[in-house]
Amino acid sequence: MLYTIDNPPRMITDIPHHDQYQIWRNRLTDPQFDAICAEIRGRIDGDEVITAGWIPGNDWTGTVWEPIYTDACQRDVVASGYCFGLIVWVMMQEHPDAWAFGRYEVNNVEIRSLTYFRIQVP
Repeated sequence: MLYTIDNPPRMITDIPHHDQYQIWRNRLTDPQFDAICAEIRGRIDGDEVITAGWIPGNDWTGTVWEPIYTDACQRDVVASGYCFGLIVWVMMQEHPDAWAFGRYEVNNVEIRSLTYFRIQVP
């Protein structure tokens, strides 16, 4: 479940850039998408804080992430990052625990992707 950090927190059910997300999703086979989702879920479980862009690393060759680049986004590096981020967003929405998100910095440099953290919802 994905929430805002407003007071009180509000559950988020929409997917940003939904139309573009659907185009990318439809270019992936179900087995490709399922493998990507399983890998993301495995990285989320057990952690309290996740920065989306740090999950896949820089070289996706031979990984479950590669079809995002080659198939879904037709070898567009920038689109691949956005697509990956939206898949993480959806995985957070579907997660049984409550998560919120924000944009943060490390050493005064903005992190380009969202950081998610577990929260307690009253």
